[in-house]
Parts: sequence; C-alpha cells; structure tokens
Amino acid sequence: MTEDDAIEEIRQQKIEELRDRTGGADGESTAESAPEEPVPVHGAAELNDVVGNHDVVLADFYADWCGPCQMLEPVVDSIAAETAATVVKVDVDANQRLASEYGVRGVPTLVLFADGEPAERLVGMQDEAQLRTTVENYA
Repeated sequence: MTEDDAIEEIRQQKIEELRDRTGGADGESTAESAPEEPVPVHGAAELNDVVGNHDVVLADFYADWCGPCQMLEPVVDSIAAETAATVVKVDVDANQRLASEYGVRGVPTLVLFADGEPAERLVGMQDEAQLRTTVENYA
C-alpha cells in the first residue's frame, strides 16, 4: 500500500465517522440548507455561527488584490450553487485576526469544515473538479 493509498483510506474512514455522527447520508439533519451564493463573513463569531448551523462549510480566505483569488472566484461560486456545502468568503485584509487563527499565510486558502471542525485545507488555485470532489466527500 502506498502512502497515498493509506491517506485515502484514513480520509474515507473519517468521512464515514462524520456520517455516522451526523445521521448518515439518509439520516435527518438539523442543519440549515446551504445558500446558493457565497456568504461574506466578518469575524470569528459570524464564522462560528455559520459552521455551527451547517453540516459542510467551505471558507474561502481571499484578498481583493490577489490574482489567483480572482481566478478562483467563479469556481467558488459554482461550488456554492451546485453542492450542498455552504460557502463563506473571508477577506483576510479586513479579518486579519481570523485569518491568523486559521493559520492562513497565503491566499487563496480554502478551509473545509465538516461537522463543525476543520477537515481539509487547500492553498492556492484549485481545479474545480478536484475541489468539487473534496467538498462532495463530506457533504
């Protein structure tokens, strides 16, 4: 078994554990339905509210001046519109403390929350198909 195979096996086990804790794919969920557009977040309290009220949240830490962030924006919009994940946008210039709390050192950084906990971190420009697969593994 290669290291990649071992990592994938662990990831699948964690996904199953999350599904078991949240009632599984067919179980009832008390979480709110996901909005179809990214939601701007201004501070830790707001992010915590969103993460607490939704099963899967994709946080896009970005900056207006960042070229890769601008290129990633349509991908993030598509994920918000076409998946069960709630997408939030966090401007790192306006929310420096929040970005620091999540260890954001470069933009764009995407943090995927599942069951209220950070589950994945992706830094830099992302391929839409890969990002969609990552999100759907937790949704």
